[in-house]
Amino acid sequence: MAEVEIYTMMFCPYCARAKSLLSKKGVEFTEIDILEEPARREEMIARSEGRHTVPQIFIDGEGIGGCEELYALEGAGALDAKLAGTK
Repeated sequence: MAEVEIYTMMFCPYCARAKSLLSKKGVEFTEIDILEEPARREEMIARSEGRHTVPQIFIDGEGIGGCEELYALEGAGALDAKLAGTK
């Protein structure tokens, strides 16, 4: 299984939606709340090539974007392969 990291903020509906999809798929992920750990916000921006919005999702270190991009991968049938580490 791939390593999944997700930068989030409390009360973010897009973050909740992304985490819900990952949880439904049985995917373990590391959640980094940038309100609880404000110093990690700059890390997120650097890793995501300047994106400031949450969630920012990384699968095996590859930034895939946010909630919409996660659901687009799911809709295209490509998410399971990424999560399995086979891209």
